[in-house]
Amino acid sequence: MNAFLEIPWKNQKLIATLHLPDSQGEENHSYPLVIICHGFTSNRMGVDRLFVKTADEFIQQQIAVLRFDYSGCGESSGDYGDTGLDEIIEQTIRVIDYASKIDEIDKDNITLLGHSLGGATALLTSIEDKRIRKLILWAAVGNPYEDILNIVGTKKLKTFIASNSVDYLGYSFTKKYFRSLNKYDPLTACSKFTGDILLIHGSDDGDIPVSYCKQFERQFHKRKQGSCSSYILQGANHTFSCMTHFKELMSLTLDWSSEYVKHKEKSSKIV
Repeated sequence: MNAFLEIPWKNQKLIATLHLPDSQGEENHSYPLVIICHGFTSNRMGVDRLFVKTADEFIQQQIAVLRFDYSGCGESSGDYGDTGLDEIIEQTIRVIDYASKIDEIDKDNITLLGHSLGGATALLTSIEDKRIRKLILWAAVGNPYEDILNIVGTKKLKTFIASNSVDYLGYSFTKKYFRSLNKYDPLTACSKFTGDILLIHGSDDGDIPVSYCKQFERQFHKRKQGSCSSYILQGANHTFSCMTHFKELMSLTLDWSSEYVKHKEKSSKIV
């Protein structure tokens, strides 16, 4: 079952889609939930329907999915280029609040799945919101300010210096947006998250350096608490667009997610 949602945030509406598995006649069933955090100038569908296909795969494993558009992206109201990363984190927390109140959702088993800049957002959100104990980071950004400037390009940066804004893909990015990116260092922040993490990156990612995958892994392994699994998919691009790479991406992700669900169910029975 799919449901269209409007989640209020300040004076804006965040548009979301909730995917629930078939309950198969079971009443009062609560499902683990994966919330998808999309990346820079993206939306809840994802490039080549990445997040739609991801949701279809998860619900087959009896895991619910909520994918949403950040303010000013997709169908959500607002101006994306005038928000900051701090406000994007606020929006993510607001979505977690909303999802936690849905009857069919197990509020104690919510995972954030972040892609690209959404990976950095998911990590930074989990540090602020202790309800999140599991992270799935796909091609995660390691240095938000430099990585996004590299995507926008140096020619655009010269325009930014002259006019105080950058026109990129139809978005007008302000100084507020770029200054907010410069305030965060996800790689340094790793030590503040004590939960479990899955890292996956494509070896042929032309947007975000694949080296971040190993850098994140090293930082997470320094912690005294929490596990970290890391994989580099040979030949995969930034959005895992090839069907073979997508299948491999989902196989690794679902295996990791299912193991956690089984472990939690086993622990609950013991208690």
